[in-house]
Amino acid sequence: QVKLVESGGGLVQPGGSLRLACAGPGVAFRTLVMGWWRQAPGKPREFLAAMTSNGEEEIADSVKDRFVIIRDNPEMKLYLQMNALKPEDTAVIYCNAGTWSRVTTGTAPSRHWGQGTGVTVSR
Repeated sequence: QVKLVESGGGLVQPGGSLRLACAGPGVAFRTLVMGWWRQAPGKPREFLAAMTSNGEEEIADSVKDRFVIIRDNPEMKLYLQMNALKPEDTAVIYCNAGTWSRVTTGTAPSRHWGQGTGVTVSR
């Protein structure tokens, strides 16, 4: 039922910035918790950030000083602002939706995940 689409990925040089967007929940956006995860090749998915409809948030310690999660309720979109990007940030980035527990632990069903957008940090 929940169809999520990520956009904004691409190639960026080390130290650069990217802003990713996630859209798709529609009218359910105002009640769902939304989050961001990433997966590097050959590695498990890693939690990045999550935010409730009221602005309560959690950002992973590994990216807390560089990434910002933004929720635009009128536009029904979720954003991830990534700054000071490093080569080790190269990954496919996914958004997901659901309860706080399922979003932050990665246990949301497959229909509550987007298909991902690739981010490559390289010169």
